[in-house]
Amino acid sequence: MKIKKPKLSFWQIFNMNVGFLGIQYSFGLQQSAINPIFLFLGASEEMLPILNIAGPVTGLIVQPIIGAVSDKTWSPRWGRRKPFFLIGALMGSLCLFFFPLSPALWFAVGLLWILDVGNNMAMEPYRAFVGDKLPESQFSIGYQMQSLFVGAGILLANASIFLFQDWFGGGQEVEGAVPKWLYYSFFIGSFLSIVTILWSVLKTPEIPPSDKELAEINKHKALPFAERVKVPFVEIIHAVKEMPKFMWKLSAVYLFQWYALFVYWQYITPLFRVSLGYDTSEAAAQAAKMSTTYNVVTAVVALVLVPLTMRFGGKKVYALSLLGTAVALFAIPYIQDPLYVLFPMVLFGIGWAAMMGIPYSMVSKVVPQERRGVYMGILNMMIVIPMGIETLTFGPIFKNLLGANSVNAMLFAAVCFTIAAILAMRLNVSKAKKEYPLDA
Repeated sequence: MKIKKPKLSFWQIFNMNVGFLGIQYSFGLQQSAINPIFLFLGASEEMLPILNIAGPVTGLIVQPIIGAVSDKTWSPRWGRRKPFFLIGALMGSLCLFFFPLSPALWFAVGLLWILDVGNNMAMEPYRAFVGDKLPESQFSIGYQMQSLFVGAGILLANASIFLFQDWFGGGQEVEGAVPKWLYYSFFIGSFLSIVTILWSVLKTPEIPPSDKELAEINKHKALPFAERVKVPFVEIIHAVKEMPKFMWKLSAVYLFQWYALFVYWQYITPLFRVSLGYDTSEAAAQAAKMSTTYNVVTAVVALVLVPLTMRFGGKKVYALSLLGTAVALFAIPYIQDPLYVLFPMVLFGIGWAAMMGIPYSMVSKVVPQERRGVYMGILNMMIVIPMGIETLTFGPIFKNLLGANSVNAMLFAAVCFTIAAILAMRLNVSKAKKEYPLDA
């Protein structure tokens, strides 16, 4: 029996998603500041993909397991999903504080692994949390509100980078050392990571499980410890076997979409060293301006996409947004003015808003409520697997096929987005719901 969930007000949905601000501030730093830190600490451009393998590996392992475990969790005091994103936020907060203090490349790489574990532990249950709380009619606004906070969090992270570089940067770069101006962005992230999560935890009660769900949870708790350890893995295997065809189609879109995004984040700073002739600090600041611009757009248009998806359908809006992102990446390498190169980020921002909201809303409509956590974990596996493939394959591709040229890397990413847009036109939620009804 499905639980009838009341509609929430705009501000209830807003408060529920505030914690995403801190999580996405952390991801914003990963997109724009982590790779420059690796470069400052002596990494070569060719090494950047493999140094970022922590994200895909931890996401592949942590997210589906946490999703499956949280499905089988309930505490009258702490809830179902909250304990996991509280622990994850605390881990992320500590890592962000120490990251700019890294004395060597190996130390920074090690911290990135721990940071990614924390971020993945916090983010996966958050996706399921929204689906748990909202009726289906509010899925679009719930996930687009998350998309708004994705934009706002990354916007703040990147704005802090270029502002602090402007205010406190300058001077000669010291090889093997992280410049002091980068410290402040990470310290702010350390604060936001835990405070915003606490806001949502204290403001939003979770819905208790139904009698049937509670019986399943208590049955799980009664198992011996060794059996409980095996349950998440068994649950993941069964969920993959029974996964709706819709999610398999989405995985093809994600393969090209997330491969391309990882290339963009890794090579936008090296690109500006070529196209604009900047040093690493100036290139990192310009990359942060790019990210700030597209996340301003994301924050503005995220909720606007809700009526558009309701009118024209999610797949059309999603596909068109991905195509716009491809156009942006085709243009960026050939614009040699630091102001004009920000203009393509309008298209990128619309695409990012769609990527961060529409697929989650679509998937929530075609998977059963009692397995939403594990399916959100599997959805995030579809994100990290392409990232993992990129970290292992793109270094050789960059060196041997693209001439170790960051301009070619950006054009390669644009082609991947074009393919993703074409594949997105195969997504059909109404057909998927008939194949895999919600009350199955």
